[in-house]
Amino acid sequence: MDFSKVKLVVADMDGTLLNSKSEVSEQFFKLFDQLKKHQVKFIAASGRQYFSIVDRFESIKNDITIVAENGAFAMHGDKELFTIALPLEHIAKSIHILRKISNVYIVLCGKKSAYIETKDEKFISMFKNYYSEYVMVDDLTKVKDDTFFKIAAFHFECSETHIYPAVEHLGKELQVIVSGANWLDISHTNANKGYALNILQQDLNISKEETMVFGDYNNDLKMLALAYYSYAMENAHSNVKKLAKFQTKSNDNYGVEFILEQVIHSKNLISKKTF
Repeated sequence: MDFSKVKLVVADMDGTLLNSKSEVSEQFFKLFDQLKKHQVKFIAASGRQYFSIVDRFESIKNDITIVAENGAFAMHGDKELFTIALPLEHIAKSIHILRKISNVYIVLCGKKSAYIETKDEKFISMFKNYYSEYVMVDDLTKVKDDTFFKIAAFHFECSETHIYPAVEHLGKELQVIVSGANWLDISHTNANKGYALNILQQDLNISKEETMVFGDYNNDLKMLALAYYSYAMENAHSNVKKLAKFQTKSNDNYGVEFILEQVIHSKNLISKKTF
């Protein structure tokens, strides 16, 4: 396939660019250097906290755009691009509903920090993989001094089965999305990766036909729809595989890197022809 028209690459993190150990491969960083030489922009788009994403791209953090909290917050280097806050009046209501569900852990996600009220060591051990900055509080509904992006809810078995049915009705006013096998997010209706990507495509003057997107879960669907080169990972949710035009290898088999190598090959061929 000819990838010479690609000007923008967007990758989800968990289940996509990150392997099962939550690592970005050394191969990716080498490929990124080549993409940069060909002036291809890169966006990391994740449901993760901004600080957690930056931790994984420390060496190139000033050269990429980071879309965090499922599209609610975007930064390029030290420049804040946009923020889509969750209105305060919806926070307490959503938390009260989530508290009624058995075995659900709630995270209030803010710009300064994430906030949790559980002291469950098993959850906290897992949670710290996604949130580098967090504060333990007695009552999430009393936290006010921050800008809030979303409420993330976690269930050790399945978020789609155990959480979604109880909060689905909130979708009339908010965005309620199953963002992972164990995670569900509640946010402003515009706080999604598709809305974020649309803003960035316009700012960069890059079209759908020049965009490549990789994803694996339902929170990636809207941004996949904005790319001609839309890729589902081999390990992706069935909804993602139905929507994406193409499929690549799993996240543990370097599926993103496999395609990026081909993008660079196409770019190199064009460069040779130019000379």
